Amino acid sequence: MDPGNDDELLQPKIHPLKFFDAAKSQKRLLYACAPMVRYSKLAFRQTVHHFGTDLCWTPMILAKEFNRSSAARDSDLTVSTTGREEVPTIAQFGANDAAELSRAASLAAPFVNGVDLNCGCPQSWACAATLGAALMHRRELVRDMVGATRERLARDGWAVGPADAAVDHPAGRGRSVSVKIRVHKDLRQTMDFVTTVLGDEHNRNIDWLTIHPRTRSTPSSVPIDLEALEVLTSTFGAKVPILVSGDVFTLSSLPYTSHLLDAQPTFTTSTDDSASHTTNSDGPNSLSKKLHLPHLAGLMSARALLANPALFAGHDSCPWEAVDVFMNNVARAPLPLKLGVHHLTEMCGPGFGPDRGAALLSKKARVRLTEMGNWIDVIDFVDKKRRQRESKAITDTQLHELEESGKELKELEAQKHAAYQELNQANENLRMASEKAVEKTLEKTEAKTRELQAFLVRLKEGNV
Repeated sequence: MDPGNDDELLQPKIHPLKFFDAAKSQKRLLYACAPMVRYSKLAFRQTVHHFGTDLCWTPMILAKEFNRSSAARDSDLTVSTTGREEVPTIAQFGANDAAELSRAASLAAPFVNGVDLNCGCPQSWACAATLGAALMHRRELVRDMVGATRERLARDGWAVGPADAAVDHPAGRGRSVSVKIRVHKDLRQTMDFVTTVLGDEHNRNIDWLTIHPRTRSTPSSVPIDLEALEVLTSTFGAKVPILVSGDVFTLSSLPYTSHLLDAQPTFTTSTDDSASHTTNSDGPNSLSKKLHLPHLAGLMSARALLANPALFAGHDSCPWEAVDVFMNNVARAPLPLKLGVHHLTEMCGPGFGPDRGAALLSKKARVRLTEMGNWIDVIDFVDKKRRQRESKAITDTQLHELEESGKELKELEAQKHAAYQELNQANENLRMASEKAVEKTLEKTEAKTRELQAFLVRLKEGNV
């Protein structure tokens, strides 16, 4: 990617803060795709955006290499040149020097909506180079880096000044500057860090903040620190939009709620009254027991989106449609075979939703997929498995329909039998009633005959 030849790529961009405003107007949180090493490439960003993700981060890009190598720029920052729907993109950089970060931001600005500084990567190699989470102990350096970046972008003609002017820039030249952080064991250090990095309340150094509420040493298997998240959002959420990263697995299983995060209907959850009561009122994760975060502005997901790109469209597990969209995007924005196959094995696996049996492919089939040597074999194999699954689904549906029809037939037979019994009983009742009526009539006739005979006898004897 050569910034000197960017005329055809340089298109008006929507300032990211407009997406925050749009989400809020729709009474929901902003949805974001986290920066994932190797995986946050263009084809994947296009896929998650298709299914409702508002902002997509690039993988963390090392600013020093990005500045010095056109090959690194071409590899690390891929954008679409087809004129298709633009994917709002945030270029995330790993840097420990103000000049390096500001220059990298300058090179990337024509192609993205904003730039972000990584202060959260916990990997040892990054921290050893004073990158990622190591910067959480260098708050003044972080402040200087984002400040220098804003100044460089402003000199280049980008609108990064007061929020309103930058967001509503008529030429679409507004760009954002943001930071993604972790938390300290002593939360007071995190409070000091954010206060320093935010800067002047009338001219902020950053447009928003992404918080991953785990420390550098906390593994992802340990739940996020909800207490830290509550303190930070309540303290800074009214000053700057805050995204939360971590444990965003499904919209229906978040460990917190807010006025922008009502109970979410999903494609695996019934929305009738009884089901809603069962889902939202029972158990340890009921809405009434969840932490309320009124100042939270957005959700950022990594692992769950990798497994289910349709997460923010309300799907608890990956649908086949997402696989189709991803494969179409790969055809236009190619990925290395192994990387593309890894995406497919994640998408066709069990994922992070409540139904662990919802995998599109069995474990054996996913292993077989990794053994493929070219894209044609991959496509044929996936199509074959999909047809088999759909055929089985059709067969299962037909069997179910036959079973239901059998049940209905049995019910009709039972109703017919009951009707015959009622009819026979009615006929028997009518017969018995008729016999009784005849007997009474005969008795009356006999009585009348006897009376007449007695009268004739008396008449003959002259006694009348």
